[in-house]
Amino acid sequence: MKEGIHPEYREVVFLDQQTGSTFISRSSLNTRDTIELDGKTYPLFKCDVTSESHPFYTGAQTRIVETGRVEKFRARFARTSGTVKKA
Repeated sequence: MKEGIHPEYREVVFLDQQTGSTFISRSSLNTRDTIELDGKTYPLFKCDVTSESHPFYTGAQTRIVETGRVEKFRARFARTSGTVKKA
């Protein structure tokens, strides 16, 4: 591999801002913030959403009731079902 063309690949702490949870992963992200964790200083990346706070993974996602969706469709188009357009 060529020297000097690859980004620095290192351990980075990711902070979920909604829950306050942190995890360490390897990344080449450039950040200005740092955090001390377990006696060692790491670069810090602040995330808006992670699997800890995303509704899909937490089970808080609201499900659309299919019967309600079908009933809305039928009510909307029931009045036009018998009409024929004249040319």
